[in-house]
Amino acid sequence: MDLIIKHATRLKGTVTVPGDRSICIRALLLASLAAGPTTISGWLESNDTHAALDCMQKLGVVAERGANGTLVIQGRGLHGLVEPEQILNCQSSGTTIRLMSGLMAGQSFLSILSGSAQLRARPMDRVTLPLRQMGAMVWGRAGDRLPPLALRGGDLHGMTYRMPVASAQVKSALLLAGLFAAGPTTVIEPASTRDHTERLMRAMGVEVHSAGSAITLHPPAGDLRSVGEMSIPGDISSAAFFLVAGIIVPQAQLTISQVGVNPTRTGIFDALTAMGASINLIAPHEIGGEPVADLAVRYTTLQAATFSGELIPRAIDEIPILAVAATQARGETIIRDAAELRVKESDRIAAISMELRKMGASIEELADGMVIHGPTSLRGARVHSHGDHRIAMSLAVAALVAQGETTIEDWESVEKTFPGFERLLARLT
Repeated sequence: MDLIIKHATRLKGTVTVPGDRSICIRALLLASLAAGPTTISGWLESNDTHAALDCMQKLGVVAERGANGTLVIQGRGLHGLVEPEQILNCQSSGTTIRLMSGLMAGQSFLSILSGSAQLRARPMDRVTLPLRQMGAMVWGRAGDRLPPLALRGGDLHGMTYRMPVASAQVKSALLLAGLFAAGPTTVIEPASTRDHTERLMRAMGVEVHSAGSAITLHPPAGDLRSVGEMSIPGDISSAAFFLVAGIIVPQAQLTISQVGVNPTRTGIFDALTAMGASINLIAPHEIGGEPVADLAVRYTTLQAATFSGELIPRAIDEIPILAVAATQARGETIIRDAAELRVKESDRIAAISMELRKMGASIEELADGMVIHGPTSLRGARVHSHGDHRIAMSLAVAALVAQGETTIEDWESVEKTFPGFERLLARLT
């Protein structure tokens, strides 16, 4: 499906973005291990969350959709999952297959994780190698690097693992495996990553300590405690597209409601603020242990900046839309230390560079990032999402400031995380 977007002369209104995908998937997995029911409110209905839910249902978990976008999970306890009769299909969700790998490593039965052709091309050895060190048996294609993955665990031991690359998915997989291990599991991060897993585990009675860059989990003596209700805040990664749109479209004035502002996820705030943007956090509070606020932005003249180091893991999903903002900034914006983008749903460095150049942007692709020269008067063009939801939505925002009409091919990839994005954007313009 193609989407056509025309130049916008104004952007105004209040929007609510879907529930945070990362938290939804983690909440589902952990609620399934609890003793008793858990109601998840703010549940995101998307391809990725459907994949995770389907996997858990094949493991014997009963889930029912309730009123007002809730999902009720009947927890089976820490050792209540059953051997699946079918392959666990993670579709195109990297979060699902990596976190499920950690969970399945703790089970004594056999499980097979697979997914779409896109997912089967993504490397998994960052997860499978440490899981083997914990005692799990893991097999895969291409020297056990690629899915499908076959796992048999159940006799794990805790360990201390220093991650070579900062990854919240790898950290979460090892912590999930650590729930079933003998002895504590410590993960040492090279840079801070999102801590949703740790927050949820603590709320459910698991002993998880953070000391500097080290996170240590002590396996629970019994089932995880059901918290009764988990509330999911709006996804900051989804909000980022509207933040940038509100900053680069002339006469724009937007408010994004109830967005999660966990400090491990607010790298995009720091990046945009360094470029001169003003992001106002209104009525900050907590929902389910996660900090939340309304975000207010308006059109701003941006200045170029350099981004690297510890900021990048806190903004890794938002780099494509940051590149769009950089096309409208004065000077040379440099993004480094983002090689992780090469192995996402697409090679995001290559994809966003290629497609924005079609629209007239001046971008030099680096091995681990980009150099973007601005400001550039973008022009409408026929561009392609590369089957990547974040590339698709970033190009939609770029189209708002491009002269003429932009056609985005393969728009349906947006269903992965943000169904209805195009309707919401059209309402604001």
